[in-house]
Amino acid sequence: MRSHLLNDATAESYRRSVTEGVERVAEKLAATRGPFTGVTPAELAPAIDAVDLDRPLGDASAALDELEDVYLRDAVYFHHPRYLGHLNCPVVIPAVLGEAVLSAVNSSLDTWDQSAGGTLIERKLVDWTNGRIGFGPAADGVFTSGGSQSNLQALLLAREEAKTADLSKLRIFSSACSHFSVQKSAKLLGLGMDAVVSIPADRNKRMQSVVLAAELEACRAEGLVPMAVVATAGTTDFGSIDPLHEIAALADEYGAWMHVDAAYGCGLLASPTRRHLLDGIEKADSVTVDFHKSFFQPVSSSAFLVRDGATLRHATYHADYLNPALPHVLDSAGTGGTPMLAERIPNQVDKSLQTTRRFDALKLWMTLRVMGADGVGSLFDEVCDLAAEGFALLAADPRYDVVVEPQLSTLVYRYIPAGAASPEEIDRANLHARKALFASGEAVVAGTKVDGRQYLKFTLLNPETTAADIAAVLDLIAGHAEQYLGETLVHA
Repeated sequence: MRSHLLNDATAESYRRSVTEGVERVAEKLAATRGPFTGVTPAELAPAIDAVDLDRPLGDASAALDELEDVYLRDAVYFHHPRYLGHLNCPVVIPAVLGEAVLSAVNSSLDTWDQSAGGTLIERKLVDWTNGRIGFGPAADGVFTSGGSQSNLQALLLAREEAKTADLSKLRIFSSACSHFSVQKSAKLLGLGMDAVVSIPADRNKRMQSVVLAAELEACRAEGLVPMAVVATAGTTDFGSIDPLHEIAALADEYGAWMHVDAAYGCGLLASPTRRHLLDGIEKADSVTVDFHKSFFQPVSSSAFLVRDGATLRHATYHADYLNPALPHVLDSAGTGGTPMLAERIPNQVDKSLQTTRRFDALKLWMTLRVMGADGVGSLFDEVCDLAAEGFALLAADPRYDVVVEPQLSTLVYRYIPAGAASPEEIDRANLHARKALFASGEAVVAGTKVDGRQYLKFTLLNPETTAADIAAVLDLIAGHAEQYLGETLVHA
């Protein structure tokens, strides 16, 4: 069994196995004609259930043959131009190269003595991102598993900075369009989901700052503590960006921590033409970024950034076997003091909610070193431009109702039949169209609700997608919806 360990004696076997795996994936990518095969759980489950994990195949080629049947053939391929579903991007080759390197070397980014150069590369990328945000020299941060973890850490810091022992008095303010992780984080932090005050959005799906001001004042009048205001720079459903300058001013006035969830909109940090849409983000206390959404990185590659690195102490725990607390140099009076400078060791675990952690920063490092920030940003600009074209198509198409003109690359719309139909029937027709389209394997779109009604959603993150693709998918959706409504009338 030692022949399967990756080391100096098995380097050639490693090269052969990985090369064969890469060739299989490359062949699959080249041959893929749709984003999905349409396989159902009932159809795929027997193949996976039949695998006996206690009887190994003993051979990488045989395992890859089997993988074709249980995964590769029926995977959902985000690189296909008619994958228009969730916030999943096609990935750039330099990042995939980085993924291969980091998996093989297998550094753990918790302590310096497990990662060395990896620690410094992550810190360099944190500094680079903070510079793009506009934070000053005191800023810091750490890579995370994704936006949900980053938002949790932001609210943890905000809770501790609020400095009150009565958690029942703490309140968090976020848009009605904000990510569900805000409510989930409140629950995990012992505040309860009721601690989150939902601020309505305007017709452009941006937080109404006037209502936020009124709610903050009411909070103060009731003797409650405004712990945090969460602004969103790229909502999941609409790609809308809250008014950051106005929210920052209110957060400052009421002493609340300002967090910006830019998991989606962080691509603007590299945009050659749209960076201004994030103006005001530099006033935040903390920011979430998901490079695996709009920087075209493989999952996962995300980060949590803070304007004042000292606040990260709220996530610090010292373990003697891992990151022991540093000894202190006594001051002239023989009391207190500061950690010994000679002993400062850059342990990223001091800032993180995780302990063992992958070197996900390497993917972004390789991307920037090969493509540059402008290269990444121009790709994100392309999908934002495409969304504008898609909006024009939807706005001119009498078959569809489109909710809002996009700031980023998301379009939310609803099929509306020419003939009379109840809102409930239209809901069912849109649900059916989405499911039928997915089952056909011709395209993948997402769904959501707006004011209680069923809508469909294009999340455009593939620069290879064209306006012709969007038009073709709209025709497919209309066809499925019309067929459903026609059959419903026949049955009625």
